[in-house]
Amino acid sequence: MSPDAQGAPDAAEAERLRRWRLVLGGESADGTGVQLRGQDAAMDGALGSLYGKGDRAAKGRDRSAGLGASAPSVARWLGDIRKYFPSSVVQVMQRDAIDRLGLSALLLEPEMLEAVEADVHLVGTLLSLNKAMPETTKETARAVVRKVVEDLEKRLASRTRATLTGALDRSARVSRPRHRDIDWNRTIAANLKHYLPEYGTVVPERLVGYGRASQSVKKEVILCVDQSGSMAASVVYASVFGAVLASMRSLSTRLVVFDTAVADLTEQLDDPVDVLFGTQLGGGTDINRALAYCQSRISRPADTVVVLISDLYEGGIRDGMLKRVAAMKASGVQFVTLLALSDEGAPAYDREHAAALAGLGAPAFACTPDLFPEVMAAAIERRPLPIPDVA
Repeated sequence: MSPDAQGAPDAAEAERLRRWRLVLGGESADGTGVQLRGQDAAMDGALGSLYGKGDRAAKGRDRSAGLGASAPSVARWLGDIRKYFPSSVVQVMQRDAIDRLGLSALLLEPEMLEAVEADVHLVGTLLSLNKAMPETTKETARAVVRKVVEDLEKRLASRTRATLTGALDRSARVSRPRHRDIDWNRTIAANLKHYLPEYGTVVPERLVGYGRASQSVKKEVILCVDQSGSMAASVVYASVFGAVLASMRSLSTRLVVFDTAVADLTEQLDDPVDVLFGTQLGGGTDINRALAYCQSRISRPADTVVVLISDLYEGGIRDGMLKRVAAMKASGVQFVTLLALSDEGAPAYDREHAAALAGLGAPAFACTPDLFPEVMAAAIERRPLPIPDVA
């Protein structure tokens, strides 16, 4: 410590001790000699309620307040953390409160829902509680979910439509294009054998061009989404993307969700909030049954992209699942396997099944929402998928 002339710590050292006191909290911080006051004490209390020693009454500087079991106390706590911490930290603390303190039941209270900082993880929790939610809460819950969905659509829709529109136009190749429609890169690649070294040029015997845009359906997309509890964030993003894809006239989009049963939510794709409340998070997993349903809905294999979004923990017939994937690929279907569609990082997944799918030419990988448009564009154009590097 670097005391000043009066023996007190200088400003930088005092700030360092204050921060350590906030981090450590309680008895383990007594050695700092710092007593928290005002906003610092309030911040420490909010942290202590979540990360302290349960529900014991506070003693001295112990972090032990707890959140108790009443909705009003939780609502006050939610207000406090939104006051003292940035939104990104608030969302983490909310998720920790739900996990550590078993607050799921309190999310059924309208006044609490109105206080929370809405994010994808909260939506997943609300969807898992959908069947138990009282009528007085459902409208508030739908408002929370709609806010998150609309925010996601604003962030993702424009780029997705632009990326896929370009891919759809490029996928409709013609062999006698107008000059302005010639795809010069592919034309040169297709005619390299006609290179004339003495002239330093390629004589194109076959022109490759972009198809002119039309209003007809060019590709069919089937999103097959695992709705087991661990896939909550993926279900939210898949519903939003499903709605965006369904709004594109050149695509015919189908959304299928499954656990041990299969539900086709295609008719609800005009409103992703309806889609989300049509899911039922939790339960087992039968990928084979879901793929059987999807396979039965394919009418144009060469123009179809099937996207399976699942952690691959199969509760059905493993060999049947793999045979269906192999059959779809043999018929011309572009098959994409996403272990997750979220920003949550590397997911837990069945590595044996992932390796088996890779052996069939359908590598499984986790995909962020920002990467998803590029993955779909590559699948539509039948080019290698932009699989992210795994450290």
